[in-house]
Amino acid sequence: MMRYDLVVIGSGPSGRRAAVQAAKLGKSVLVIEKGRRVGGVSVHTGTIPSKTLRETVLNLTGWRERGFYGLAYRVKKDIEAGDLMARLHKTLEHEVETLDHQFARNRVEVMRGLASFVDPHRIEVQAEAGESRTLEADRIIIAVGTRPLRPSHIPFNGDTVVDSDEIVELKTLPRSITVVGGGVIGVEYATIFSALDVRVTLVEPRNGLLDFVDRELVDDFVHQLRDHGLNFRLGSKVETIQFEGEQPVAILEGGRRVRSEMLLFTAGRVGATDTLNLAACGLAADTRGRLEVNQQTFQTAVPHIYATGDVIGFPSLASTSLEQGRIAACHACGQPLPPAPAFFPYGIYSVPEISTVGMSEEDLRKAGTPYECGIARFRETSRGHIMGLNGGLLKMIFSMETRRLLGVHIVGEGATELVHIGQAVLNLGGTLDYFIDNTFNYPTLAEAYKIAALDAWNRLTPRSEAVAEVTVATP
Repeated sequence: MMRYDLVVIGSGPSGRRAAVQAAKLGKSVLVIEKGRRVGGVSVHTGTIPSKTLRETVLNLTGWRERGFYGLAYRVKKDIEAGDLMARLHKTLEHEVETLDHQFARNRVEVMRGLASFVDPHRIEVQAEAGESRTLEADRIIIAVGTRPLRPSHIPFNGDTVVDSDEIVELKTLPRSITVVGGGVIGVEYATIFSALDVRVTLVEPRNGLLDFVDRELVDDFVHQLRDHGLNFRLGSKVETIQFEGEQPVAILEGGRRVRSEMLLFTAGRVGATDTLNLAACGLAADTRGRLEVNQQTFQTAVPHIYATGDVIGFPSLASTSLEQGRIAACHACGQPLPPAPAFFPYGIYSVPEISTVGMSEEDLRKAGTPYECGIARFRETSRGHIMGLNGGLLKMIFSMETRRLLGVHIVGEGATELVHIGQAVLNLGGTLDYFIDNTFNYPTLAEAYKIAALDAWNRLTPRSEAVAEVTVATP
């Protein structure tokens, strides 16, 4: 029987980071991947495909230049599904090659097949050809990710009614689409299709979108989307889906009907744990197939078995999954780790982008923390004028007592890149004065940090008084 120091089930972001980290620490590592190629959901149907489609759409439509040249401006007049798929397939091929090379140079073994537990230390791997092999491991990391939720009352057909895995295999570009689900995935795809000038209706049973994001940011975001013609049906649950000819019609509570050429259902995902035979190793998943872990070490109820990535639930980000994999591998290999930074950024690759780090106004109100905000509009920056930006804002929140930065929230072009400046200052305990005193390249969108800081400074206690108060209060 083959024996390894560490076996990782799944080769998505957390799985591959865990495997490479353990291999760098001199451990024998095996990755079990049920797909034909490594990469998991992130590479083949999730993160990389959706972001590649977004970038392709923005390039081919000339979206970024419409502020100057008008809404009718196009780089390519007639965009077809093949135009989108060509770039997608090229990107995915590169990602897989990079991962294969990374595993090879770190001497990580890869076995393809479906894994299931025999007991807490043994795993059976069933290959496509019907062959099975049993192996043993001192430590195991479950990184199987998730798959789209497919309720029985939704008539998926892979053509006009699809889930988020199937949408990346688009055969034709619809003229209209209904997106069911106002979470991150639904919002991203709704705005991508809207940028293609496809008529989009977003249906969400809750009364708002993205409830974990600062409300002022969401309000600005929704305003931009409405201005571009995206339709919202909030507070409306889909009761059933009927067909008129080949076109799906979503029947909402109250009888309202939403007709379109295609329907994308994105209302939830479930952990891909049903084939693991978890009972054999002493574990059980919740109703959504997710596993509960210690949030510091990512150990499950069975100490030598870890779980990382989307299978443990929120925040379900590729960035945090990568770090979870590293932490779990280090702990499994007996390596000490410093405490993780208090705040990590959240990026939503919609059109426009949203990114946020730290506390929102809603968080601070609940905590009873006195705060003040500073806001900058991208159109207030010279770079924003050069780029033709009409929308976009950067919002910073500061403590009224210490002037420390508490949160950064951005909607607009480059938000997922810009947020890292605020992330660094936030995790290092920086204050408003960093943004006032430091020099930013000119002209850049990063100047918005200084504009927002000056906006907050106008309403905060002058620095000299704040310093005096801190000095007096210090023993």
